[in-house]
Amino acid sequence: MAENERNNDPLFGNDEGKPKMPKFNVYWVYIIIIIGFFMLQYFYSGKNAQVTTWQEVKNQMLANDEVSKLVVVRNLGKVEVFLKEDKLAKYKERLGEGFGAVPKSGPHFYFTIGSIETFERQLSEAQANVEESKKIYPEYLERPNYWSDILSWVLPFAILIAIWIFIFRRISRGAGGGAGGNIFSVGKSKAQLFDKESRPKVDFKDVAGLEEAKIEVMEIVDFLKNPKKYTELGGKIPKGALLVGPPGTGKTLLAKAVAGEANVPFFSMSGSEFVEMFVGVGASRVRDLFRQAKEKAPCIVFIDEIDAIGRARGKNPSFSGNDERENTLNQLLTEMDGFASNQGVIILAATNRADILDRALLRAGRFDRQIHVELPDLKERLDIFKVHLRPLKLEENLDISFLAKQTPGFSGADIANVCNEAALIAARKNKKFVEKQDFLDAIDRIIGGLEKKNKIISKEERRTIAYHEAGHATVSWLLEHANPLLKVSIIPRGRSLGAAWYLPEERQITTTEQLFDEMCATLGGRAAEEVNFNRISTGALSDLERVTKQAYAMVAYFGMGKTLGNISYYDSTGQAEFTFSKPYSEKTAEQIDAEVKELIDNAYERAKQILTENHDGHVKLAELLLEREVIYSEDLEQIFGPRKTLSREQELVKELDEEAHKDEPKTNQ
Repeated sequence: MAENERNNDPLFGNDEGKPKMPKFNVYWVYIIIIIGFFMLQYFYSGKNAQVTTWQEVKNQMLANDEVSKLVVVRNLGKVEVFLKEDKLAKYKERLGEGFGAVPKSGPHFYFTIGSIETFERQLSEAQANVEESKKIYPEYLERPNYWSDILSWVLPFAILIAIWIFIFRRISRGAGGGAGGNIFSVGKSKAQLFDKESRPKVDFKDVAGLEEAKIEVMEIVDFLKNPKKYTELGGKIPKGALLVGPPGTGKTLLAKAVAGEANVPFFSMSGSEFVEMFVGVGASRVRDLFRQAKEKAPCIVFIDEIDAIGRARGKNPSFSGNDERENTLNQLLTEMDGFASNQGVIILAATNRADILDRALLRAGRFDRQIHVELPDLKERLDIFKVHLRPLKLEENLDISFLAKQTPGFSGADIANVCNEAALIAARKNKKFVEKQDFLDAIDRIIGGLEKKNKIISKEERRTIAYHEAGHATVSWLLEHANPLLKVSIIPRGRSLGAAWYLPEERQITTTEQLFDEMCATLGGRAAEEVNFNRISTGALSDLERVTKQAYAMVAYFGMGKTLGNISYYDSTGQAEFTFSKPYSEKTAEQIDAEVKELIDNAYERAKQILTENHDGHVKLAELLLEREVIYSEDLEQIFGPRKTLSREQELVKELDEEAHKDEPKTNQ
């Protein structure tokens, strides 16, 4: 063998051609012992006694005087047959020869019996004509079954041990498998570590809108990249930032962008992962998380849904004096800003319930900054659409600004769902490109639900639904401060039999006149039923619920009541969630109820007045809706004339149109 071949051969090492020796393993010793035990059993114990029958023993062995003795084993219910030594040659083929033969000392054969009394009677009958000196009298004995006795003792304990090992292995995998995979790692942190190799492929370019929030978060990344720029002036790097906002607005996406942009280790963990079935596990995992973070410093620790452990102490609906969640929170507070230093570790957290968090968690020194991530406005929705429309094949000259106008109040997650649903609808219709109508159908499906054109509705019910929806459309179109109507449909969707789509104005504060006009438009459906049919139906349930809540908010929260005046019973701290009493007296409650009823009655009467004054237009609109099933704002403009539009709304739409024409989005084909 050549030298290079010897070096490449797996049996030889690289040093001087010495063969590689396999590593010693103690399991090989156990295997050799077991194999040796079975070999001894096979070669030295020989065959066991052969099976026979009582008929063979009676007709051949006893009849030919071949039996030396019979042994009855009582506890096993069998009879062993011992042959005379000079008669063994006759049964040589059955008993075998050499090492594998049945031992000459016997027993040579055996057969089973039903009862000892029956066997004794049959043996006596078989030897009735035999001389007394040649008769065989059986011997009786009890032979213990050692294997059965051992198994009866060992097997239950073995099953219990196996179950114990199985359960605790599952627990260790679920609770601490990432840190050793055994029961002692249940208190280890389950945080996912992202470094240079496993960093998410998300950066700030993928986060559309949220410009103010991105500036705050990008500054945190800059703290870690260029710390000297800030520490040279004597400043200290902030210890934590809390992302606050409604669900789906992009809090977790911002954290992913931070992980993608920062060149430091990034620990990601959910707040619920601190809480476990064992007492003290949450606090132990907090300690282990910060121990790992300090070893990797400078780094970022992201805790998603921190309200799972950060709920204010003393407000939990728990009757335990030693709550596990509170212990976890106490440990988190200590680690974030306690006696020990925590240099180089920045905490990012996200929640949509900042009002229930503990004050000690929100103070400066722990979470120095609160970054509010709100629902996107008109311009931000346009930017978000541009991001999610990149992978789609769109029709030419698709007006993206139109889509942004059609989705007021949508979060970033909702917009992503609209784009995906539009692509699915276009594929279902075998289209090559996603068209404008596909996006409108997707928005309708997300807001109202799936169309149910086959739902059985009588002509009278359909007529009532048409006049009801036309009442909403008429009142909202003729009121100056109500939201402008976009589309009305009497096609059943989800649990609703009809629906009206509005285009809410982008505003931050709302006046009393605006709220009152919205209430009138909401009650327009019930008012239309009474004006045209002189009866009402249950179709206005959701309208009444919405109006009632809005009226109570105006009186009890916003201080818009005539009697109560500038008084608000709104609790921004969240403490009222766990109390069983109202913050006002019974007399005040009566005043609130009276003002709410008066407010709703006035709105209802005004809606009836508008429908009565514009009866012809309302009827024409309802009949058009019965004919087409879907009508748009252009149809209302032809019947009632142009609507009074607020100047703020005009400015927003004009500004958006200028933005769209300035930077025309490219379409993928």
